[in-house]
Amino acid sequence: MRMDYDIVIIGAGPAGMAAALEAKRSGAESVLVIDRDIETGGILNQCIHSGFGLHRFSEELTGPEYAERYSKALRESGAHVMLDTMVMGLECRGREKLVRAINPVSGIVEINAKAVILSMGCRERTRGAIQIPGDRPSGILTAGTAQRYVNIEGYRVGKKVVVLGSGDIGLIMARRLTLEGAKVLACVEIMPYSSGLNRNIVQCLDDFSIPLLLSHTVTRIVGRRRLEGVVIAEVDSERMPVPGTERFLECDTLLLSVGLIPENEVTTGAGIKVDPKTRGPYVDGTMETSMEGVFACGNAVHVNDLVDHVSMEGEKAGRSAAAYARSGADVSKRLIGAFPGNGVSYVVPQHLSAGIASGTTEFSFRADRVFKNAYLIVRNELGAVLRKVRRPRITPGEMERISVRNDIIGSAMDITISIEEV
Repeated sequence: MRMDYDIVIIGAGPAGMAAALEAKRSGAESVLVIDRDIETGGILNQCIHSGFGLHRFSEELTGPEYAERYSKALRESGAHVMLDTMVMGLECRGREKLVRAINPVSGIVEINAKAVILSMGCRERTRGAIQIPGDRPSGILTAGTAQRYVNIEGYRVGKKVVVLGSGDIGLIMARRLTLEGAKVLACVEIMPYSSGLNRNIVQCLDDFSIPLLLSHTVTRIVGRRRLEGVVIAEVDSERMPVPGTERFLECDTLLLSVGLIPENEVTTGAGIKVDPKTRGPYVDGTMETSMEGVFACGNAVHVNDLVDHVSMEGEKAGRSAAAYARSGADVSKRLIGAFPGNGVSYVVPQHLSAGIASGTTEFSFRADRVFKNAYLIVRNELGAVLRKVRRPRITPGEMERISVRNDIIGSAMDITISIEEV
């Protein structure tokens, strides 16, 4: 089965839906959104807690409420949606892109597109990624899996719980399981700071008297058939366990909240260049990847804190893809690099096209450690300051954003974003 569309969007989460709506508003005639799930909304459908939409809708929504607003708009937009469909690959054939997918009804489907948007979201790191020694009993699962079991499937995952890592999903599930009657013994974080939002530390741990053990980690799993407990220990500055600090925590469940990674199988399979730091594709100021006519947005590029920012990136990708589908590639190919400097882990977008339009470019980035009373500084290759903003506190758990005027950037060869304490 073969089909033709102006724009094909892979992923119907918040980024993909926002991209589809903006592409239609920007004049794209035919837009197709593909998702492997049986409904639109992505991970939002299992995030029943509030805190979504404060920036986008100026009100506090739950995840399903946020998803439903976009899903309703998507149904009314005229965009086509293909659910329960797995994308197997993406090829570039000159100006045309070929997306191969499969579903139970149509079998293998080949879709020709003028432009493609990657919005597959992200996935959780598992136990195998952090290599905890011990047996493989039941009771060890990622925080997102536990969230689905509890909020969607209606299962109780455990009675005595330890959370490893302090990502936002782990913090939220510590509160959720407490409300369901479980005893959450501790949230154990290997770094000397939390990787989650400060509001979640307060609302999910402090408000429920759940201890956050910084500079600690799980060193051993105890149990054969079902988890019986974990051994935790303090770690030193090199993140190695300190002998003599080990202690045993009796528990039947260990939740892993040890980081998220952009879904990049389609990205790498297409030969698109991936940033080794973010694990998502390199993008320019229009969210175009290294493959002409293929754009990316949201958590498929880098893991965001807020769904509102994911939606905004989706809209930018939707506008850019619609413009590309109408007129083709930008003639300007000289690139201005955007690089992380002191205290910065990564920068998105990683480069801009020379001769960019008027207005501003917003850069997103994360600190690589905690700073107090510091400046965000954007410099050109000669060291001249293009923008300088003061922040009272900067942490790796909260994404920073800074805007720079395009007319200033356009005269530079490369720029660097750094953090410097006052």
